[in-house]
Amino acid sequence: MNTIFIGGSRHVSRLPSEVKKRLDNVVASGHRVIIGDANGADKAVQKHFHDMHYDKVTVFCSGASPRNNIGTWLTRHVDAPKHAKGFQFYAAKDREMAREADFGLMIWDGKSPGTVLNVLRLAVAGKIAVLFNVPTKDVINIKSVDAWRNFIAHCSDELRRDVKDRATPDEWQLVEMSDQPNFLSAIEDGPSVSNAKKGSNEADTYSPTQLLTLDDLVAALNGALARSDAPAVKETLGRIARDHGMSQVARETGLARESLYRSLDPKGNPEFTTVLKVLSSIGLRLEVKAQKAESDSEPVALKS
Repeated sequence: MNTIFIGGSRHVSRLPSEVKKRLDNVVASGHRVIIGDANGADKAVQKHFHDMHYDKVTVFCSGASPRNNIGTWLTRHVDAPKHAKGFQFYAAKDREMAREADFGLMIWDGKSPGTVLNVLRLAVAGKIAVLFNVPTKDVINIKSVDAWRNFIAHCSDELRRDVKDRATPDEWQLVEMSDQPNFLSAIEDGPSVSNAKKGSNEADTYSPTQLLTLDDLVAALNGALARSDAPAVKETLGRIARDHGMSQVARETGLARESLYRSLDPKGNPEFTTVLKVLSSIGLRLEVKAQKAESDSEPVALKS
């Protein structure tokens, strides 16, 4: 009898027939099931096993009591780290399930970082995970960290950053220890300014928004400052930092890379000191000018 960690996205409230067949096979084989207590996929899977009167189920929860335990099965309470809130609070149970399981079945909505992170936890522990993509009905078997890295490299930049931000340093250690380029390389380095200037077929593979020189980006940043457009300032500064290499910016500023990604997101809220440090690290300076008239030059200017 194996122990199967079954999890998934909160936005998956109905199980596809293909997933139900896999759950039926789990029952037929008499495997032990460990599952979380969240709404969405967890609750839907619980209902399926309850309807089948299956009793080899243990519900894991962070904190005192489960949010969902439809079958009134055995409950495992997992203590979350002190002061942990939100995602990190509920992730405590996921880490414990990944350690205890022999295999994993993850039911994915195609965009949830938490589900993808659970696959990583299983891979790091040397466990095989089956990832079922509900929108596309693709089934992906991930047997190692390298296989997980290959999978995540084909996902969106936003998802990759979200997964990185939610992972703990310990969970991320093996990913970054590999000699192969990890998926952050694509996020941090992006298309270089030199490539954008080439005008060759290599540059033609990038979208028009990527074909920007450093001078273009500085002009865009100056325009955003003149308009007092804070989201555009953060987005453009973040783009320049990624082109420069976010790892290098982190080293030069002494700031954590994860913090820089969050701060330089359009929805971020960087401290002014952070902005000054980032500008200095990428070779820019902030210069203030008096605004005498509308026809005068912009009141704030960045220079390289």
